Amino acid sequence: MIRVPEIRVIDEEKKQLGVMPTSEALSTARQRGLDLVEIAPEATPPVCRIMDYGKFLYELHKKDHEAKKHQKTIQVKEIKFRPKISIHDYTFKLKHVQRFLEEGNKVKITIMLRGREKSRPEMGLAILNRVIGDVQGIGKSDGDVRRQDWAVSTVLVPVRLGGRNAKVKNSQGSAKEVQGHGGEENSPQEGQ
Repeated sequence: MIRVPEIRVIDEEKKQLGVMPTSEALSTARQRGLDLVEIAPEATPPVCRIMDYGKFLYELHKKDHEAKKHQKTIQVKEIKFRPKISIHDYTFKLKHVQRFLEEGNKVKITIMLRGREKSRPEMGLAILNRVIGDVQGIGKSDGDVRRQDWAVSTVLVPVRLGGRNAKVKNSQGSAKEVQGHGGEENSPQEGQ
C-alpha cells in the first residue's frame, strides 16, 4: 500500500538500510519473511520499517491491556439527604457515605429542597456541614458547596495517608466515633 517511489528503510534490528526504491525494500522484507510497515509517512522520504506486523500489533495490545490492569477507576457515588431527615435515616445514609469513602470512591452529597425549604437553603447547609463534620477522619470536601435552586451539594473525597500510592485510611475507631454524633442531643432538626 506504499505508493511513493523511494523510502528510507529500517530493518528488524532498528539499523538503517538507507534510501531505496519501494520495490527493492518490499523484496528485502519478503526474503526475510517479514512485512514492510510505513511508520513516518510525513517524513521526506517516508520512513518504513521491516517487521513482523502481527507480532507488533500483539505487543501493542498487550501493553494496552497491562496499562488498563494497573488503572483504578474511581466512581462518584451520590447520596441524597433532606433538611428534615430523621435521626435513623441520617445515620443509615452516613454509614453508606463512610463505606464509599473507605472503598476509595468519591461521594456527592446532595441536600434536596422542596417547597418552602427553597427559601431557607441554610437548613440544607446545616445538614451538609454536619455530614462533612461527621466524616472528618475519612473524607473531606473537594471544593466549594454548590447551591442550586432546588439543592445544595458538594463532593467528598477520601483522605489518604502517606505517600503517592498510599491506601485509603481504614479507621474502624473513627467510624464508631462518627456514628456517636447521630444521638438525640444533635438532632438534625435543631433550629427549626
